[in-house]
Amino acid sequence: MKSSLGRHLVGFGVAAIWIALDQLTKSWAQSALASGPKFLFGHVGFELIYNSGIAFGIASGSSGLITLFGLAVSGVIAVSLIRTRHWGTTIGAALVLGGALGNVADRIFRANNGAVIDFLHSGIWPTFNLADFGVVVGLAIVVISSSRGEKSRTNPA
Repeated sequence: MKSSLGRHLVGFGVAAIWIALDQLTKSWAQSALASGPKFLFGHVGFELIYNSGIAFGIASGSSGLITLFGLAVSGVIAVSLIRTRHWGTTIGAALVLGGALGNVADRIFRANNGAVIDFLHSGIWPTFNLADFGVVVGLAIVVISSSRGEKSRTNPA
């Protein structure tokens, strides 16, 4: 019981840190990129974008529904994080949770008309943020952990 409590606390701590990092970098982006993009080389760099949709701008203008969906998904992820018995799935779920809540925070608390701040520009992939990165990397970690036999089953204790 003690080790699972510690693992869960670490998981929620990772999620909280990821939300904080996401929000700090988005505040930086709003300030530093207000006058225009800053490219490091070629088309790779930072460009301030406000995305009112979900991935790739899908469902733009539906921020209210997207926010409710994000909150519901975050609840499911939080329950999954509590139920997992393995470190890989705990850390993966924590990153997904932190990313999901980071973007929900934009929609609720920032004066962007329900839009999410994106600023990491690769020139190849659509512009994204740390929250998006956390969701993608977290899901990859969960998939890898699952393929290694670290199932997210409920702890019988």
